[in-house]
Amino acid sequence: METYTNLYSKLCSMGNLTLAWRNARKKKTQQPNVIEFDDTVMQNLVALHTELTTKTYTPQPLVSFILRDPKTRTISKSHFRDRVIHHALINILRPIFEKTFIYDSCAGRIGKGTLFALKRFDFFMRKVSHNKTNMQNRFGDRNYVKGYCLKADIKHYFDEVNHSVLLGIIAKKIKDREVLWLIRQILNNGLKKKIVANFNTQRERERVI
Repeated sequence: METYTNLYSKLCSMGNLTLAWRNARKKKTQQPNVIEFDDTVMQNLVALHTELTTKTYTPQPLVSFILRDPKTRTISKSHFRDRVIHHALINILRPIFEKTFIYDSCAGRIGKGTLFALKRFDFFMRKVSHNKTNMQNRFGDRNYVKGYCLKADIKHYFDEVNHSVLLGIIAKKIKDREVLWLIRQILNNGLKKKIVANFNTQRERERVI
């Protein structure tokens, strides 16, 4: 298995942090915390650079809220400065892990959103049904397809995933101790959450947060 070292200096570089800031603010430029960060953007990026290089970086506590849209779920939101760090980390790790994912994994991958997933579903549906030639049962029902589609969800995955196991998987490829330290900082921050509000819809949440 190919492993990677000497990544942290690239992660901390001002060039990577600037790119991370641009990615983090896309389609969110009107949010109050983004506007506040942008007002003194260079100072804030330099501060993040210093905190990372001196390993004094500590994420802000997550802000959590209950969303009912339509099912009830708890959403946790990072401070914008921490989302810049997340993107900085992704910029370094994405190229490493991207090539290990199966082709049909869509979540959070560039160029593989909802439309891609629907096209792949249509491809497999046609493959299973032999281009819809077996879409008829003995009763003449042409809505019948001889195949199966599994829809599933892992309850409270992000809250309950074992961090030690997750870090162990990452550490098989990432041998840079400082990068692993930063990942631990981010994961441990998930243990410090506070419920601040209840919202019935996503739009209602966006007006407040």
